[in-house]
Amino acid sequence: MKAQPIQERERIVVLDIIRGLAIFGILLVNMPTFFAPFLYIEPRKYWTSTIDLWSYNFVDIVAQASFYTLFSFLFGYGFVIFTKRLEEKQLSVPKYFSRRLVVLLLIGIFHAFLIWHGDILITYAIIGFLLLLLRNLSSKTMVWTGILLLVIPNALISLMLLVTVSLGLTDGVYEEFQIYATQSLEVYSNGTFLEVTMQRIADWSFANVNAFIFIIFSILPMFLFGAALAKAKWLEIMEEKAGAFKKLWAISVVGTLIFKLLPYYSSANEFTEYVQDIFGGPFHALFYFTSVVLLVRNKTWLKLLSPLRYVGRMSLSNYLFQSIVCTTIFYSYGFGLYGQITLITGLIACFILFVIQIFISKWWVNRFYYGPVEWLWRVGTYGRKQPFRR
Repeated sequence: MKAQPIQERERIVVLDIIRGLAIFGILLVNMPTFFAPFLYIEPRKYWTSTIDLWSYNFVDIVAQASFYTLFSFLFGYGFVIFTKRLEEKQLSVPKYFSRRLVVLLLIGIFHAFLIWHGDILITYAIIGFLLLLLRNLSSKTMVWTGILLLVIPNALISLMLLVTVSLGLTDGVYEEFQIYATQSLEVYSNGTFLEVTMQRIADWSFANVNAFIFIIFSILPMFLFGAALAKAKWLEIMEEKAGAFKKLWAISVVGTLIFKLLPYYSSANEFTEYVQDIFGGPFHALFYFTSVVLLVRNKTWLKLLSPLRYVGRMSLSNYLFQSIVCTTIFYSYGFGLYGQITLITGLIACFILFVIQIFISKWWVNRFYYGPVEWLWRVGTYGRKQPFRR
């Protein structure tokens, strides 16, 4: 039997709404990296005005490390939906999911090196092969495996960071990065496209190569949590699981208050910010996920949140669209505004751009079955042309 992508009637609307929310949160976090050398600076010293500091703290609390983890969770959920469809058609899961990951990897390489260095797709594609190896675990085993992968290595890393911070070994780190920040400012503001491309490759390598093992321990657990929930079909039986969702929501609130706000209870340093991201991020992602699931049970909230589903249905295209628009605005080969705007301006731009994305996405999904990049992804996965225009 021929492989076919998920049809419209089979979609779970709440998943699309949450994907749309995640795309907005990712934009909030990514925006400063589009117009400033965020990799190499200490934000609270780089931006010093009160309104910019408030803007930074807002994004730090509301979005930082919360939405890439939420998106990772959704990736795991989507993985199970995809594999179940293949199994129903008696098609090879390793073959088709591997092809799906290879195509995603190619899209990620194009994105990271020719558009914007902060790409997450390469990471998802590589770690996705680990998820493929673990696909036959039961949902309960997936949850416990995810917890162990998240807690044990990251607890050890946190302890090491606590020691290094206590001994003052992290002092002056950002001063050492100053040369990289200056280079980024110069290249992204005035460089040729080739120079910008080389800078993108350098920035991507700085952020990913040496830290990749740590990235695995933050993303793979979320893949497993999402896959576990999908295996148990929780979203298909939301009403039956309403009590369990409420308990998870309460747990997420407690975890968010403890870990996500840690740098605000004490001093902000490498230790508290790592704990905030690595443990607070997943709790906060769980908070967003369970909040949306519980809210959409109410018709009024479903109506209010439903515009997000248009963005979520073409989340990959919208993710890349954000990068294309922002780098065009800020990089030298576009309008050349890199390093020239404030955080509050960037924050306002996020809301404007996302509203535009909602309208464009609604227009698009009313005329096409898939987003343009989603369509290419499906063509590469299934090896044949897919329906496109309605």
